[in-house]
Amino acid sequence: MNEEPIADVDQGDFLALVGEIRPELHRYCARLMGSVIDGEDVVQDAIAKAYETLETLKAKPALRSWLFRIAHNRALDLLRGRSLRVAEPIEVASEMPDDDTPDPLETLMHREAVATAVSRFVELPTMQRSVVILKDVLGQSLNDIADLLDLSVDAVKGHVARGRTRLVEINSRPPATRAEGTYSSANLRYIELFNRRDWDGLRALLADDVKLHQATYPTRTGANAGMFFTIYARFPQVHLAPAWLEGEEVIAVFENGLAAKPHHFMRIGWRNGRITSIHDYRYVPYVVDNAELTLR
Repeated sequence: MNEEPIADVDQGDFLALVGEIRPELHRYCARLMGSVIDGEDVVQDAIAKAYETLETLKAKPALRSWLFRIAHNRALDLLRGRSLRVAEPIEVASEMPDDDTPDPLETLMHREAVATAVSRFVELPTMQRSVVILKDVLGQSLNDIADLLDLSVDAVKGHVARGRTRLVEINSRPPATRAEGTYSSANLRYIELFNRRDWDGLRALLADDVKLHQATYPTRTGANAGMFFTIYARFPQVHLAPAWLEGEEVIAVFENGLAAKPHHFMRIGWRNGRITSIHDYRYVPYVVDNAELTLR
């Protein structure tokens, strides 16, 4: 990764730089977690931690490597908590070319990794998963991966070789089918009110303690969350449709009535017929790029 160390950046400059890195960071975290939703949660946590500690650092780090390291460690913490992490010894590195050696295998494995569904990466042990994503999806060098993961280059080569072999095996098997039920009447009601622009009807569904979550913005609660519909009222072409994502019922959001693919999605939390939470991904549309959405 070619980058200059950041120095003397204010908070606005930091957030601008983060905006450039964020989609790439999500590509890594989503595959590491096996979920575009969980991957975005990790990205938000990492950025928040970096933002909070930026001014306390004695020396400003290289931003990209620093954020990747924070996100990587946060993801591992979550994976350990779920008991998903599989430990394995570092074996002798298998033969593989250095980064500056042209090899058709590199191109082939890049295509294999990019074509792999986000959810299937969790079938790899965590370290293999990390190095394969960094090498074959994001195209980072062996040296950069070694620095990020605190490994030797030979260890990285070994994990890449074994991870690639396992990934090919994984992709040779059909993915497990995910059970998806019928859409809830609550979400269908929300969609119906939204599509006919009944904003008062939607606001009436908000619980007193409702929370509105939108990336890049602080969480809004209670009456402050009602502005959500005021903003969407400015965009008459937006319409919603029911969808499933990662075994969860979500709402696909089409920014243009003629669009073939949703721009983003929403997740609505309910309690006793009232809306308790809205997670809106409008400001991070890259999340939907690798999402395995099932539309009605």
